[in-house]
Amino acid sequence: MKKILPFSFVFQFLLAAVLLAANYSFYGETDKNPLEYQPGEEMTFKIQLLRDGQPVDGVIFTWRRTGDDGITESGETVSNASEPFLVKTSLKVPGFVYVFCQAIGEDGKPLKREPEPQYCKNVEFYGGAGVLMDQIKSAPEPEGFDAYWDGQKARLAEIPIELLEKVPVESGDPDVLCWDVKIRCIGKPTSGYLCMPRDAKEKSLPAEVSFHGYGCNSANKPVGFGKKGIALNINIHGILNGQPQEYYTNLFQGELRGFGFNKEENQKTETSYLNGIILRALRAVQFVKTLPEWDGKNLKVSGGSGGAFQSLSVAGLDHDVTECYANVAWCLDLSGPTKMNRLTGWRPEWTEALEFLDPANHAKRIQCPVTMDAGLGDYVCPPSGQVVVFNNLSVPKKLTFHQGNTHGYGMPNGKAYTMEGGK
Repeated sequence: MKKILPFSFVFQFLLAAVLLAANYSFYGETDKNPLEYQPGEEMTFKIQLLRDGQPVDGVIFTWRRTGDDGITESGETVSNASEPFLVKTSLKVPGFVYVFCQAIGEDGKPLKREPEPQYCKNVEFYGGAGVLMDQIKSAPEPEGFDAYWDGQKARLAEIPIELLEKVPVESGDPDVLCWDVKIRCIGKPTSGYLCMPRDAKEKSLPAEVSFHGYGCNSANKPVGFGKKGIALNINIHGILNGQPQEYYTNLFQGELRGFGFNKEENQKTETSYLNGIILRALRAVQFVKTLPEWDGKNLKVSGGSGGAFQSLSVAGLDHDVTECYANVAWCLDLSGPTKMNRLTGWRPEWTEALEFLDPANHAKRIQCPVTMDAGLGDYVCPPSGQVVVFNNLSVPKKLTFHQGNTHGYGMPNGKAYTMEGGK
């Protein structure tokens, strides 16, 4: 006799299958520009769970509100296709509120994104809003900041700017020359790929130096900019380029595991791994300026995350830099959580020595225009730190926040909000 399954079991099975197969995402926004709230003013987050881009009924999701005021609220709700879920809150101090939501499947576990991405694998919303942007300030910088960096630049000046290696490599474009270069530096060399147009004339080319974020990888061949100018992309560690992935994986899991986070090394600025990263980045810029093809006028630095940490630092240290781009910049406002009670991000445990490595302090010395992008839900690199840097800049500046964005994820159709200033 054929066994008939109960309807409830069949329904639950089919629902589970639909949940697994569907492409879920959150969409969220605030009831006004999230950068323009006043102290105590009600903020309303409007959040909707979508399936294949359409509002969906009946899926559980949890929510949590935290903020730079130290207050936490949380709860659970069920998605409603006819209207968004509202989180109403406020903030009385200069800073940000962070609202996080997570969709839950029938098995009680977080729903996964489909296809599963490398980062932010669960179906989640990461939103934010802030109060009094112009009053989000950094703690006082350490005494002797300029003297310290004058000393570091003097150390670097004792090392000749010269090539240890310059090996031709294929660029993939017949109009672009490319070399694997190693440049003498303090300790490890500066290591990267240098590209420029074939048959470039002396003093004819703008230059761009780009930097990598946290990790362990080969430099990239910057062929795109190399079609029209000098392009140097360096890896963060001064290691070999173009090696099998196993080489980088082994380094990252072994010798370079947790680099920059060693609290003992971070008790002194000069022994911090981050100090060496900045010096290698600075040497990259110094090297590019020696190339006869450089036009002597246009020099851009750029990077994302840890690469933005380098680009902001170098722009503050070398005033021949004419443009700086920093995307989701890392390790900003390092003392903010300790001294200003702000929400923290993913960064080394604070020490006094790390204050000399904070791009928020380098930002005061930058003399070129700066463009920044950041996420209102990025708590690897919190939005408060991005605003601290923006407020410390006295040059033409632009900071664009993206609602619903975290460090490795961009919310589909999320709105962007821009702050501009400087002279």
